Amino acid sequence: MTGFPRAVLWDLDGTLADSRELHWRSWQEALEREGVHVTHEQFLATFGQRNEEILSRWLGPDADARDIQRVGDAKEECYRELVRREGLEPLPGAAEWVRALDEAGWRQAIASSGPRANVEAMREALGFGGLIETLVAAEDVTEGKPDPEVFLLAASSLGATPDHAVVVEDARAGIEAARRAGMASVAVGGGAGEDADVVVASLADLPGDTFDRLVPPG
Repeated sequence: MTGFPRAVLWDLDGTLADSRELHWRSWQEALEREGVHVTHEQFLATFGQRNEEILSRWLGPDADARDIQRVGDAKEECYRELVRREGLEPLPGAAEWVRALDEAGWRQAIASSGPRANVEAMREALGFGGLIETLVAAEDVTEGKPDPEVFLLAASSLGATPDHAVVVEDARAGIEAARRAGMASVAVGGGAGEDADVVVASLADLPGDTFDRLVPPG
């Protein structure tokens, strides 16, 4: 035995839950107050990035750090209100895998680019509060994906080494971050490319021995 636990590090948006529509509505409301219009295509192209990166482009060169913070905070508060009011449904296979991994003794963390308050609200709305023990969010890191910082911090917080961790992601930047961290990876959906160790259209399609093959027990 190595003494190190095995860990699964979950991306959140697009991996455990599809919250794109709620994020889109939240951005529309926050930006409307600023007289700024973005298309749905522009939104999709930036989905999963940090607010500072997104708003520095959307608000234009005259926006300063206070403007970016204010608009970003307004958007996130609107998003959390929608989550609390309307709830979230796990993507197919997500709840089943989270429960099965917990029962098998895997430790689990969410490693997200989103604000901590959002991540906490989503974890509770999905019913994963007692199953996914650790959250790493935007406030906890200085660099966003594809930098590996978020995954290295999540693994460390669970007591796991990179070679005992599996990242589950739906985006190319997340899969690249896993590679840089020296971790195995599972890509879900069509947006993460073919560079992961395992690629599936849905978590519901994931073979039952996937995680044990990526990080064998013992």
